[in-house]
Amino acid sequence: MNQTYCIELPGESATLTLGKALSEMIEKQGKPLVVIFLLGDLGMGKTTLSRGILNASGYRGNVKSPTYTLVEPYELEKRNLFHFDLYRLGEPEELEFMGIRDYFEQPAMGEKPSICLLEWPEKGGDYLPDPDFMVELKLKTNTNGSQNSIGRTAEIEVLNKELETGMSALISRLTQKGITCK
Repeated sequence: MNQTYCIELPGESATLTLGKALSEMIEKQGKPLVVIFLLGDLGMGKTTLSRGILNASGYRGNVKSPTYTLVEPYELEKRNLFHFDLYRLGEPEELEFMGIRDYFEQPAMGEKPSICLLEWPEKGGDYLPDPDFMVELKLKTNTNGSQNSIGRTAEIEVLNKELETGMSALISRLTQKGITCK
């Protein structure tokens, strides 16, 4: 059974902090290729989480969802990051035409490690590899007395046992920053 963690994200800064923590954990683990599926409805914060990962990886520019281009490559100092958005994908077979398999090959000796972030992976069918993590972002209503506010939760399922130990440290760091984790 895979471990699932539930992290409360009351606002954008918490989502960026989670992205940073994930990036740091992945770097410490030293895997040459990490695949993360980002699930959730429109506006749930998938691109914001991607921005947090990219910023922690050294990227300083604007991060937009690659809705029309399907993939936005980022060649960074320590790693390559490929941000996919499959929302507008007509048929999963289209991925074969764009050379999707090349993005998921293990980097050769001496090449930088890679992270592949995939928004709307359910549209990719069997053309995608198994992920190391699945992050599902959901809307959550927070009640504080008579006031309600809208936040989000991130449910992170770790599917790669090699990365499980890093999650405990990640949860501890987030808790120290005041982010509620279960």
